Amino acid sequence: MAQLDSFSVPDFHLPFGNSKHPQAARANAEATSWVLRHELVTNAAEEFAGIGCGHLAGRVSGEASYDTIVLLAEWMAWSFVLDDQHDHLIRKGQLTAWRPVTDAITAYLETGKADGAASLRNALVTGFIDLCDRILAGMPEGPAARYRAHVPLMLRSLDQEAGNRRAGERPSLQDYILMRRHSSQLLPMMDMVEAGLGLDLPQHIHDLPEFRAVVESAVDVISWGNDVFSLPKEYSCGDNNNIVSLVAAWEGRSIQDAVQAVEGRIQVRIEDYLACERRLFQVMDSQPETDPSVRSDVARIVRSYEDWMIGADLWQRYECTRYRDERFAAGLESAYTRPDLISAA
Repeated sequence: MAQLDSFSVPDFHLPFGNSKHPQAARANAEATSWVLRHELVTNAAEEFAGIGCGHLAGRVSGEASYDTIVLLAEWMAWSFVLDDQHDHLIRKGQLTAWRPVTDAITAYLETGKADGAASLRNALVTGFIDLCDRILAGMPEGPAARYRAHVPLMLRSLDQEAGNRRAGERPSLQDYILMRRHSSQLLPMMDMVEAGLGLDLPQHIHDLPEFRAVVESAVDVISWGNDVFSLPKEYSCGDNNNIVSLVAAWEGRSIQDAVQAVEGRIQVRIEDYLACERRLFQVMDSQPETDPSVRSDVARIVRSYEDWMIGADLWQRYECTRYRDERFAAGLESAYTRPDLISAA
């Protein structure tokens, strides 16, 4: 597929404030060092640092401690490598090498044991083990259980993405939206932020339809916005895991018209978020048994979701070189991608 010639990201008019942790740049350097130390990246370290994982972590959890920011930045760095290595295997038609790695990650989540040769010599697996141990060690029971549930769903969604890239495969918009909530890799990170803020919302709060609607609308806003930023790469390499490309295909629009249509969808979803937030607090306030401290904690979590929406947008626009890189826009693999990282597993 041809490269997208002219393209500009619209302003999504996110009505939220945002402040960044003052040591975000230091966290970015530490996350880059962690990736290099674990040999997830061996070349083009400067290009990897340009992703700005520490800046993103600092924007979405600015109230948390510096140690929390660094750990989140390292997890984000691992997630970017995971995503890029998965893309590499799809391009090379080598997806059989993917299963031992994801099986090892899932098994470690379930058992706490690293079994098998893939676990012992693959940097994605050993990096995950290092992060997982430190993440779960500091997590309250609720966020830990949700983190354990969300990571396998995230991995499964990458399998779905691979299926969507087979010749002739194109998911419906609704199927894509549901998949994207997990392939965005946001939910485990949101679990980390909840714990990093010192919160442990009761599961019955997370199970409220109104609370789930808040989370889903926030994740959709972030994911669809990211699809607009990443459109040049995905369009150029024929990857249809992008809401803009799918709107263009299913609604018979040009790419430029589809960008405008997605911008409109994002604005509607922002309004959905605000309405869902109001309904959530109305429901909680109508229940006499609602503990004031729980309501306060919910308000802090909701504020963190707003930080995620505006923080991700600001990071992509001003602090991340990934979406402006010429290789990325041309649909090429990242310069730091290790071709042998997973094939050796």
